[in-house]
Amino acid sequence: MKQNITNYMEDKIVLIEGCRTPFLKSGSQYMDLMSYELGQLAISGLLAKTGIEKSKIDSVVLGTVISNIKTSNVAREASLTAGIPHTTPCHTVTQACISANRAIVSAIGEISTGIADVVIAGGVDSTSDTPIGFRRAMRKKLFQAQKLKTIKDQLKFISSLRPKDFLPEKPSISEFTTGKTMGQDCDTLASKYNVSRKEQDEFAILSHNLAQKAWDEGHLGKEVVPVQVGKKFNYIHKDNGIRPGSKLEKLSKLRPAFDKKNGTLTAANSSFLTDGAAVVLLMKESKAKELGLQPKAEIIEFCFTGQELKEELLLGPAFAMSKVLDKAKLELSQMDVIEIHEAFAGQVLANINCLESDDFAKRKLNKSEKTGIVDREKLNCWGGSLAIGHPFGATGARLFNTTANRLIHEGGNYGILSACAAGAHGHAMIIKKYN
Repeated sequence: MKQNITNYMEDKIVLIEGCRTPFLKSGSQYMDLMSYELGQLAISGLLAKTGIEKSKIDSVVLGTVISNIKTSNVAREASLTAGIPHTTPCHTVTQACISANRAIVSAIGEISTGIADVVIAGGVDSTSDTPIGFRRAMRKKLFQAQKLKTIKDQLKFISSLRPKDFLPEKPSISEFTTGKTMGQDCDTLASKYNVSRKEQDEFAILSHNLAQKAWDEGHLGKEVVPVQVGKKFNYIHKDNGIRPGSKLEKLSKLRPAFDKKNGTLTAANSSFLTDGAAVVLLMKESKAKELGLQPKAEIIEFCFTGQELKEELLLGPAFAMSKVLDKAKLELSQMDVIEIHEAFAGQVLANINCLESDDFAKRKLNKSEKTGIVDREKLNCWGGSLAIGHPFGATGARLFNTTANRLIHEGGNYGILSACAAGAHGHAMIIKKYN
């Protein structure tokens, strides 16, 4: 979709509402849940929040990164268990940390082409539910064992097994092509674009403090649907990774997490593994009027970008924000709300430096001057992924909903949201407060 959607859609595509489960550190209260169950909780919350009839949902699209073999189409399982009719088609997409963004854009495509009128889109991920398998040698033996018929063959197979065959294949969050983790790439990025350890720690502290402030003032509470999980129906209503009041002196003593010798990334200025789900409700403006629903925002423009893997892996926001602003014929200074996914403090700060650099614009963007100045007073004012958490497949929907909610609360007009993703991808979207 190359055109500005407002050019070929007289009937605006609008965001009605969004919500998410509390985002929890992996291995905590969601430990016994499968990903689809988190998706179910988010979808159920959205249905309750909007009051829309389940039969009105024409399609469900969810993004995910950690796919469970038993529920490979997690959108279908989440929808069915949330009570969406079986006649509603559902599909799952994946594009690393912008999987929810891809799901939302897929929903926009279905609506704009008339395939569907009302779509739920978003994403879910649970690192607590990461499938852990055997190593390749053992998998080959088990696959071949399916053909065994006699007891003699089975005994021979058992006798061929060795203790090392039972060692699990440890999951690794690393680039398949380069073999490097995102943390290693971000250490390099921070060094290249002159982001100091102190700047990263200060940014992380601010993210946690802003997130706590947003909870205290009731902003994030409006976005979260409380859930009850486990046999004892434990009530969970808040994110559990927020650490307000951290001191710079304490953070400065932490050891580097990735480049042990020269790195500046630590556990404190990097996002943590997170479980959670987030969804939004999308439709045309005319459909919202027909159903008596009040939109929050209209989608103005969006884009996806691909960068070079070794040098530009985490620079998605710098590329995508520049591109989407050009497509919408708007300036960064016109954005009243700015939301950038915080994979690492160093990643956000490096992207800001690139957006504000004439040299970067000339070398990488083929532009004569910088994209613009990022007003820090407009950036991630309710905290970001460093504090709230980052379920890989869900973060994009959180960013989308938060951007709209901030526009309403702050009285702004335009908002821009952006994120980087593994595979050296980027995404950006511009929305406008609905009037």
